[in-house]
Amino acid sequence: MHSRVPVRLDESVVTLILYRPGPLHVVPPRTPPRGQLRTPKREDPVYSAPMDFLDVGRIIVGLVLLIVGGELLVRGASALARRVGISSLVVGLTVVSAATSAPELAITIGAVWQDEPGLAVGNVVGSNIINILFILGLSALILPLVVTRGLVRFDVPVMVALSAGLLVMALDGVISAVDGVILFSVVVAHTVWTIVASRRRARPPVDSTETTAASDTGDGEEISPATSTIKSLLLIVVGIALLVGGATLLVDGAVNIATGLGISSLVVGLTVVAIGTSLPELVTSITAVRRGERDIAVGNIVGSNIFNIGVVLGLPALISLDGIPVSSAAIAFDIPVMLAVAAALLPIAFTGFVVARWEGAVFLGLYVAYTGYLVLAATEHDALEGFTAVMAGFILPLVIVTLIAVTSYEIGLRKGRKDLARTDPS
Repeated sequence: MHSRVPVRLDESVVTLILYRPGPLHVVPPRTPPRGQLRTPKREDPVYSAPMDFLDVGRIIVGLVLLIVGGELLVRGASALARRVGISSLVVGLTVVSAATSAPELAITIGAVWQDEPGLAVGNVVGSNIINILFILGLSALILPLVVTRGLVRFDVPVMVALSAGLLVMALDGVISAVDGVILFSVVVAHTVWTIVASRRRARPPVDSTETTAASDTGDGEEISPATSTIKSLLLIVVGIALLVGGATLLVDGAVNIATGLGISSLVVGLTVVAIGTSLPELVTSITAVRRGERDIAVGNIVGSNIFNIGVVLGLPALISLDGIPVSSAAIAFDIPVMLAVAAALLPIAFTGFVVARWEGAVFLGLYVAYTGYLVLAATEHDALEGFTAVMAGFILPLVIVTLIAVTSYEIGLRKGRKDLARTDPS
Protein backbone atom coordinates (compact mmCIF):
# COMPACT_ATOMS: atom_id res chain seq x y z
CA MET A 1 0.00 0.00 0.00
CA HIS A 2 1.34 3.34 -0.99
CA SER A 3 1.63 6.27 1.35
CA ARG A 4 1.65 9.90 0.19
CA VAL A 5 3.60 12.48 2.13
CA PRO A 6 3.21 16.13 0.99
CA VAL A 7 6.48 18.04 0.89
CA ARG A 8 6.33 21.85 0.41
CA LEU A 9 8.98 22.97 -2.09
CA ASP A 10 7.96 26.61 -2.49
CA GLU A 11 5.01 28.96 -2.08
CA SER A 12 2.83 27.52 -4.85
CA VAL A 13 4.10 24.08 -5.86
CA VAL A 14 3.54 20.84 -4.00
CA THR A 15 5.43 17.71 -4.97
CA LEU A 16 3.96 14.35 -4.05
CA ILE A 17 6.56 11.68 -3.31
CA LEU A 18 5.31 8.11 -3.47
CA TYR A 19 6.94 5.67 -1.05
CA ARG A 20 6.82 2.03 -2.12
CA PRO A 21 9.22 -0.82 -2.42
CA GLY A 22 11.70 -0.33 -5.19
CA PRO A 23 13.01 2.87 -6.83
CA LEU A 24 11.86 6.28 -5.66
CA HIS A 25 9.30 7.86 -8.00
CA VAL A 26 8.57 11.59 -8.03
CA VAL A 27 5.32 12.87 -9.45
CA PRO A 28 5.89 16.09 -11.48
CA PRO A 29 4.85 19.21 -9.60
CA ARG A 30 1.36 20.52 -10.18
CA THR A 31 0.89 24.30 -10.24
CA PRO A 32 -2.47 25.47 -8.92
CA PRO A 33 -4.65 27.63 -11.19
CA ARG A 34 -3.46 31.23 -11.57
CA GLY A 35 -6.27 32.68 -9.51
CA GLN A 36 -5.49 30.40 -6.56
CA LEU A 37 -1.88 31.49 -6.10
CA ARG A 38 -1.57 33.35 -2.83
CA THR A 39 1.31 34.67 -0.79
CA PRO A 40 1.05 33.86 2.91
CA LYS A 41 -0.07 36.85 4.92
CA ARG A 42 2.81 36.50 7.33
CA GLU A 43 5.24 37.37 4.49
CA ASP A 44 3.33 40.41 3.20
CA PRO A 45 5.25 43.68 3.67
CA VAL A 46 3.52 45.50 6.47
CA TYR A 47 4.08 49.00 7.79
CA SER A 48 4.78 49.14 11.47
CA ALA A 49 2.65 51.55 13.50
CA PRO A 50 5.62 53.61 14.78
CA MET A 51 6.84 54.10 11.20
CA ASP A 52 3.34 55.17 10.11
CA PHE A 53 3.12 57.74 12.89
CA LEU A 54 6.63 59.00 12.13
CA ASP A 55 5.84 59.52 8.45
CA VAL A 56 2.54 61.24 9.25
CA GLY A 57 4.39 63.46 11.72
CA ARG A 58 6.89 64.42 9.03
CA ILE A 59 4.04 65.38 6.70
CA ILE A 60 2.28 67.52 9.32
CA VAL A 61 5.43 69.36 10.42
CA GLY A 62 6.41 69.84 6.79
CA LEU A 63 3.06 71.46 5.98
CA VAL A 64 3.40 73.88 8.90
CA LEU A 65 6.90 74.90 7.80
CA LEU A 66 5.70 75.35 4.23
CA ILE A 67 2.88 77.69 5.24
CA VAL A 68 5.12 79.87 7.42
CA GLY A 69 7.93 79.85 4.87
CA GLY A 70 5.61 80.86 2.04
CA GLU A 71 4.28 83.81 4.03
CA LEU A 72 7.79 85.07 4.84
CA LEU A 73 9.05 84.58 1.29
CA VAL A 74 6.20 86.52 -0.32
CA ARG A 75 6.44 89.30 2.24
CA GLY A 76 10.20 89.65 1.75
CA ALA A 77 10.04 89.38 -2.05
CA SER A 78 7.33 92.03 -2.45
CA ALA A 79 9.19 94.39 -0.10
CA LEU A 80 12.44 93.83 -2.00
CA ALA A 81 10.71 94.57 -5.30
CA ARG A 82 9.44 97.90 -3.98
CA ARG A 83 12.83 98.69 -2.46
CA VAL A 84 14.94 98.18 -5.61
CA GLY A 85 12.31 99.53 -7.97
CA ILE A 86 11.44 96.45 -10.03
CA SER A 87 8.08 94.81 -10.54
CA SER A 88 6.76 91.97 -8.43
CA LEU A 89 6.47 89.93 -11.64
CA VAL A 90 10.24 90.07 -12.18
CA VAL A 91 10.87 89.04 -8.57
CA GLY A 92 8.45 86.16 -9.06
CA LEU A 93 10.17 85.10 -12.29
CA THR A 94 13.65 85.15 -10.74
CA VAL A 95 14.14 85.14 -6.96
CA VAL A 96 10.88 83.48 -5.91
CA SER A 97 10.82 80.88 -8.70
CA ALA A 98 14.43 79.85 -8.05
CA ALA A 99 13.76 79.66 -4.31
CA THR A 100 10.60 77.57 -4.61
CA SER A 101 12.34 75.22 -7.06
CA ALA A 102 15.10 74.44 -4.56
CA PRO A 103 13.36 71.21 -3.37
CA GLU A 104 13.08 69.96 -6.96
CA LEU A 105 16.79 70.63 -7.50
CA ALA A 106 17.77 68.79 -4.32
CA ILE A 107 15.54 65.80 -5.12
CA THR A 108 16.74 65.57 -8.73
CA ILE A 109 20.45 65.74 -7.87
CA GLY A 110 19.95 63.13 -5.15
CA ALA A 111 18.00 60.89 -7.53
CA VAL A 112 20.74 61.08 -10.19
CA TRP A 113 23.45 60.24 -7.65
CA GLN A 114 21.39 57.32 -6.34
CA ASP A 115 20.84 56.03 -9.90
CA GLU A 116 17.10 56.74 -9.91
CA PRO A 117 16.64 58.53 -13.27
CA GLY A 118 12.92 57.81 -13.30
CA LEU A 119 12.52 59.77 -10.08
CA ALA A 120 14.63 62.65 -11.43
CA VAL A 121 12.72 63.03 -14.70
CA GLY A 122 9.35 62.32 -13.12
CA ASN A 123 9.99 64.96 -10.46
CA VAL A 124 10.63 67.73 -13.02
CA VAL A 125 7.93 66.74 -15.50
CA GLY A 126 5.36 66.12 -12.78
CA SER A 127 6.18 69.39 -11.02
CA ASN A 128 5.73 71.40 -14.22
CA ILE A 129 2.37 69.77 -14.89
CA ILE A 130 1.26 70.36 -11.31
CA ASN A 131 2.44 73.98 -11.35
CA ILE A 132 0.11 74.90 -14.20
CA LEU A 133 -2.84 72.53 -13.87
CA PHE A 134 -3.11 72.40 -10.09
CA ILE A 135 -1.36 75.45 -8.59
CA LEU A 136 -2.28 77.99 -11.27
CA GLY A 137 -5.75 76.49 -11.52
CA LEU A 138 -6.33 76.65 -7.76
CA SER A 139 -4.93 80.20 -7.54
CA ALA A 140 -7.21 81.36 -10.37
CA LEU A 141 -10.16 79.67 -8.71
CA ILE A 142 -9.49 81.69 -5.54
CA LEU A 143 -9.05 84.97 -7.44
CA PRO A 144 -8.75 85.60 -11.22
CA LEU A 145 -5.10 86.16 -12.15
CA VAL A 146 -4.05 89.14 -14.24
CA VAL A 147 -1.33 88.22 -16.74
CA THR A 148 0.97 90.93 -18.12
CA ARG A 149 1.60 91.29 -21.85
CA GLY A 150 5.32 90.74 -21.36
CA LEU A 151 4.67 87.40 -19.69
CA VAL A 152 2.47 86.22 -22.57
CA ARG A 153 4.77 87.52 -25.29
CA PHE A 154 8.12 86.42 -23.84
CA ASP A 155 8.16 84.27 -20.70
CA VAL A 156 5.39 81.79 -21.55
CA PRO A 157 6.83 81.20 -25.07
CA VAL A 158 10.23 80.54 -23.45
CA MET A 159 8.57 77.97 -21.18
CA VAL A 160 6.86 76.31 -24.17
CA ALA A 161 10.11 76.31 -26.19
CA LEU A 162 12.04 74.71 -23.32
CA SER A 163 9.34 72.04 -22.95
CA ALA A 164 9.48 71.27 -26.67
CA GLY A 165 13.28 71.24 -26.59
CA LEU A 166 13.26 68.79 -23.69
CA LEU A 167 11.00 66.44 -25.65
CA VAL A 168 13.30 66.56 -28.69
CA MET A 169 16.40 65.99 -26.53
CA ALA A 170 14.77 63.02 -24.79
CA LEU A 171 13.91 61.19 -28.02
CA ASP A 172 17.26 59.37 -27.98
CA GLY A 173 16.53 58.12 -24.45
CA VAL A 174 18.97 60.32 -22.52
CA ILE A 175 19.44 63.95 -21.50
CA SER A 176 23.16 64.29 -22.25
CA ALA A 177 25.70 66.75 -20.87
CA VAL A 178 25.44 68.77 -24.10
CA ASP A 179 21.67 68.92 -23.66
CA GLY A 180 22.25 70.08 -20.09
CA VAL A 181 24.51 72.91 -21.29
CA ILE A 182 21.86 74.09 -23.75
CA LEU A 183 19.03 73.96 -21.20
CA PHE A 184 21.08 75.70 -18.53
CA SER A 185 22.26 78.41 -20.95
CA VAL A 186 18.69 79.22 -21.98
CA VAL A 187 17.69 79.80 -18.35
CA VAL A 188 20.74 82.00 -17.69
CA ALA A 189 20.00 84.07 -20.80
CA HIS A 190 16.32 84.36 -19.84
CA THR A 191 17.16 85.50 -16.31
CA VAL A 192 19.70 88.09 -17.47
CA TRP A 193 17.32 89.46 -20.08
CA THR A 194 14.46 89.66 -17.58
CA ILE A 195 16.54 91.60 -15.05
CA VAL A 196 18.09 93.95 -17.64
CA ALA A 197 14.73 94.68 -19.27
CA SER A 198 13.13 95.36 -15.89
CA ARG A 199 15.90 97.78 -14.91
CA ARG A 200 15.35 99.76 -18.10
CA ARG A 201 11.79 100.51 -17.11
CA ALA A 202 12.48 100.52 -13.36
CA ARG A 203 10.52 102.84 -11.14
CA PRO A 204 12.18 104.84 -8.35
CA PRO A 205 12.69 102.93 -5.09
CA VAL A 206 9.82 103.68 -2.74
CA ASP A 207 11.83 104.45 0.34
CA SER A 208 14.21 107.04 -1.12
CA THR A 209 11.98 109.87 0.05
CA GLU A 210 11.36 108.13 3.34
CA THR A 211 15.09 108.07 3.97
CA THR A 212 15.36 111.80 3.28
CA ALA A 213 12.50 112.54 5.64
CA ALA A 214 14.00 110.35 8.32
CA SER A 215 17.33 112.15 8.11
CA ASP A 216 15.61 115.42 9.01
CA THR A 217 14.11 114.17 12.25
CA GLY A 218 14.98 115.94 15.44
CA ASP A 219 16.66 113.02 17.13
CA GLY A 220 19.30 112.96 14.42
CA GLU A 221 18.81 109.24 13.80
CA GLU A 222 18.85 108.39 10.12
CA ILE A 223 17.19 105.24 8.85
CA SER A 224 19.51 103.68 6.31
CA PRO A 225 17.97 102.39 3.06
CA ALA A 226 20.07 99.27 3.52
CA THR A 227 18.05 98.37 6.63
CA SER A 228 14.91 97.74 4.60
CA THR A 229 16.85 95.72 2.03
CA ILE A 230 18.57 93.60 4.67
CA LYS A 231 15.25 92.92 6.39
CA SER A 232 13.66 91.88 3.08
CA LEU A 233 16.59 89.60 2.24
CA LEU A 234 16.43 88.08 5.72
CA LEU A 235 12.74 87.31 5.28
CA ILE A 236 13.49 85.72 1.90
CA VAL A 237 16.33 83.58 3.27
CA VAL A 238 14.33 82.39 6.28
CA GLY A 239 11.31 81.74 4.07
CA ILE A 240 13.41 79.69 1.64
CA ALA A 241 14.92 77.68 4.49
CA LEU A 242 11.49 76.88 5.92
CA LEU A 243 10.12 75.98 2.48
CA VAL A 244 13.01 73.64 1.71
CA GLY A 245 12.90 72.06 5.16
CA GLY A 246 9.14 71.64 5.07
CA ALA A 247 9.16 70.16 1.57
CA THR A 248 11.97 67.77 2.53
CA LEU A 249 10.09 66.47 5.57
CA LEU A 250 6.86 66.10 3.65
CA VAL A 251 8.49 64.36 0.69
CA ASP A 252 10.38 61.96 2.98
CA GLY A 253 7.18 60.93 4.73
CA ALA A 254 5.16 60.62 1.54
CA VAL A 255 7.85 58.70 -0.37
CA ASN A 256 8.28 56.25 2.52
CA ILE A 257 4.58 55.49 2.42
CA ALA A 258 4.41 55.28 -1.39
CA THR A 259 7.45 53.05 -1.80
CA GLY A 260 6.17 50.86 1.02
CA LEU A 261 3.13 50.23 -1.16
CA GLY A 262 5.34 49.10 -4.05
CA ILE A 263 4.78 52.04 -6.43
CA SER A 264 7.42 52.52 -9.17
CA SER A 265 9.95 55.36 -8.98
CA LEU A 266 8.57 57.08 -12.11
CA VAL A 267 5.03 57.14 -10.74
CA VAL A 268 6.31 58.25 -7.33
CA GLY A 269 8.23 61.05 -9.04
CA LEU A 270 5.26 62.13 -11.16
CA THR A 271 2.84 62.18 -8.23
CA VAL A 272 4.07 62.07 -4.64
CA VAL A 273 7.47 63.73 -5.08
CA ALA A 274 6.22 66.19 -7.70
CA ILE A 275 3.36 67.29 -5.45
CA GLY A 276 5.64 67.50 -2.43
CA THR A 277 8.33 69.53 -4.17
CA SER A 278 5.67 71.78 -5.75
CA LEU A 279 4.21 72.67 -2.36
CA PRO A 280 6.49 75.74 -2.03
CA GLU A 281 5.08 77.04 -5.32
CA LEU A 282 1.55 76.22 -4.15
CA VAL A 283 1.89 77.91 -0.78
CA THR A 284 3.76 80.90 -2.22
CA SER A 285 1.24 81.43 -5.03
CA ILE A 286 -1.81 81.17 -2.78
CA THR A 287 -0.17 83.46 -0.21
CA ALA A 288 0.67 85.95 -2.96
CA VAL A 289 -2.92 85.92 -4.23
CA ARG A 290 -4.25 86.38 -0.71
CA ARG A 291 -1.92 89.35 -0.15
CA GLY A 292 -2.87 90.93 -3.48
CA GLU A 293 0.50 90.17 -5.14
CA ARG A 294 -0.94 88.32 -8.13
CA ASP A 295 2.07 89.14 -10.32
CA ILE A 296 4.23 87.10 -7.96
CA ALA A 297 1.79 84.18 -8.20
CA VAL A 298 1.87 83.99 -12.01
CA GLY A 299 5.56 84.84 -12.31
CA ASN A 300 6.42 82.21 -9.70
CA ILE A 301 4.69 79.45 -11.65
CA VAL A 302 6.06 80.34 -15.08
CA GLY A 303 9.53 81.05 -13.70
CA SER A 304 9.56 77.79 -11.73
CA ASN A 305 8.71 75.77 -14.84
CA ILE A 306 11.53 77.46 -16.76
CA PHE A 307 13.92 76.92 -13.84
CA ASN A 308 12.88 73.27 -13.45
CA ILE A 309 13.74 72.35 -17.03
CA GLY A 310 16.85 74.48 -17.44
CA VAL A 311 18.47 74.15 -14.01
CA VAL A 312 16.81 71.34 -12.05
CA LEU A 313 17.14 68.92 -14.99
CA GLY A 314 19.85 70.68 -17.01
CA LEU A 315 22.40 71.08 -14.21
CA PRO A 316 22.42 67.40 -13.08
CA ALA A 317 22.67 66.36 -16.75
CA LEU A 318 25.58 68.76 -17.14
CA ILE A 319 27.54 67.36 -14.20
CA SER A 320 26.60 63.74 -14.85
CA LEU A 321 29.09 61.76 -16.93
CA ASP A 322 26.51 59.52 -18.60
CA GLY A 323 23.62 61.98 -18.68
CA ILE A 324 20.14 61.27 -17.35
CA PRO A 325 18.30 58.29 -18.92
CA VAL A 326 14.68 58.94 -19.89
CA SER A 327 12.19 56.08 -19.93
CA SER A 328 10.07 55.33 -22.98
CA ALA A 329 6.92 55.93 -20.91
CA ALA A 330 8.03 59.49 -20.11
CA ILE A 331 8.89 60.15 -23.77
CA ALA A 332 5.63 58.71 -25.07
CA PHE A 333 3.24 60.28 -22.55
CA ASP A 334 4.42 62.44 -19.66
CA ILE A 335 6.74 64.90 -21.44
CA PRO A 336 4.21 65.46 -24.28
CA VAL A 337 1.56 66.13 -21.61
CA MET A 338 3.89 68.68 -20.01
CA LEU A 339 4.38 70.36 -23.40
CA ALA A 340 0.64 70.41 -24.10
CA VAL A 341 -0.11 71.90 -20.68
CA ALA A 342 2.51 74.62 -21.19
CA ALA A 343 1.11 75.43 -24.64
CA ALA A 344 -2.45 75.53 -23.25
CA LEU A 345 -1.47 78.44 -21.01
CA LEU A 346 -0.82 80.67 -24.05
CA PRO A 347 -4.40 81.01 -25.35
CA ILE A 348 -5.82 81.16 -21.81
CA ALA A 349 -3.46 83.96 -20.81
CA PHE A 350 -4.02 85.64 -24.19
CA THR A 351 -7.79 85.91 -23.72
CA GLY A 352 -8.04 89.24 -21.96
CA PHE A 353 -4.69 88.64 -20.23
CA VAL A 354 -6.60 87.09 -17.35
CA VAL A 355 -6.80 83.51 -16.09
CA ALA A 356 -10.47 83.42 -15.09
CA ARG A 357 -12.07 81.22 -12.46
CA TRP A 358 -13.67 78.88 -14.99
CA GLU A 359 -10.31 78.42 -16.70
CA GLY A 360 -8.77 77.57 -13.35
CA ALA A 361 -11.53 75.01 -12.82
CA VAL A 362 -10.74 73.44 -16.21
CA PHE A 363 -7.07 73.17 -15.24
CA LEU A 364 -7.96 71.51 -11.95
CA GLY A 365 -10.24 69.04 -13.72
CA LEU A 366 -7.50 68.13 -16.18
CA TYR A 367 -5.08 67.57 -13.31
CA VAL A 368 -7.51 65.21 -11.59
CA ALA A 369 -7.91 63.32 -14.87
CA TYR A 370 -4.14 63.10 -15.38
CA THR A 371 -3.55 61.84 -11.85
CA GLY A 372 -6.38 59.34 -12.25
CA TYR A 373 -4.76 58.00 -15.40
CA LEU A 374 -1.41 57.58 -13.63
CA VAL A 375 -3.03 55.67 -10.78
CA LEU A 376 -5.01 53.40 -13.12
CA ALA A 377 -1.96 52.74 -15.28
CA ALA A 378 0.27 52.02 -12.28
CA THR A 379 -2.23 49.52 -10.86
CA GLU A 380 -3.17 48.09 -14.29
CA HIS A 381 -6.81 48.58 -13.38
CA ASP A 382 -9.55 47.21 -15.63
CA ALA A 383 -11.07 50.70 -15.95
CA LEU A 384 -7.94 52.09 -17.65
CA GLU A 385 -9.10 51.27 -21.18
CA GLY A 386 -12.50 52.89 -20.76
CA PHE A 387 -11.04 55.90 -18.95
CA THR A 388 -8.51 56.44 -21.75
CA ALA A 389 -11.21 56.18 -24.40
CA VAL A 390 -13.39 58.79 -22.68
CA MET A 391 -10.47 61.19 -22.19
CA ALA A 392 -9.12 60.84 -25.74
CA GLY A 393 -12.48 60.73 -27.47
CA PHE A 394 -14.46 63.34 -25.54
CA ILE A 395 -12.79 65.35 -22.75
CA LEU A 396 -9.57 66.42 -24.50
CA PRO A 397 -11.25 67.30 -27.83
CA LEU A 398 -13.83 69.34 -25.90
CA VAL A 399 -11.09 71.25 -24.09
CA ILE A 400 -9.22 71.90 -27.36
CA VAL A 401 -12.36 73.14 -29.11
CA THR A 402 -13.16 75.40 -26.15
CA LEU A 403 -9.66 76.92 -26.19
CA ILE A 404 -9.86 77.52 -29.95
CA ALA A 405 -13.33 79.08 -29.65
CA VAL A 406 -12.35 81.38 -26.78
CA THR A 407 -9.15 82.46 -28.54
CA SER A 408 -11.01 83.13 -31.80
CA TYR A 409 -13.60 85.17 -29.93
CA GLU A 410 -10.89 87.24 -28.23
CA ILE A 411 -9.10 87.87 -31.54
CA GLY A 412 -12.36 88.96 -33.15
CA LEU A 413 -13.16 91.20 -30.19
CA ARG A 414 -9.79 92.93 -30.41
CA LYS A 415 -10.11 93.37 -34.16
CA GLY A 416 -13.53 94.93 -33.65
CA ARG A 417 -12.12 97.37 -31.12
CA LYS A 418 -9.36 98.42 -33.52
CA ASP A 419 -11.86 98.94 -36.36
CA LEU A 420 -14.06 100.99 -34.04
CA ALA A 421 -11.08 103.11 -33.02
CA ARG A 422 -10.26 103.84 -36.67
CA THR A 423 -13.81 104.88 -37.58
CA ASP A 424 -14.35 106.89 -34.39
CA PRO A 425 -11.11 108.64 -33.42
CA SER A 426 -12.84 110.49 -30.59
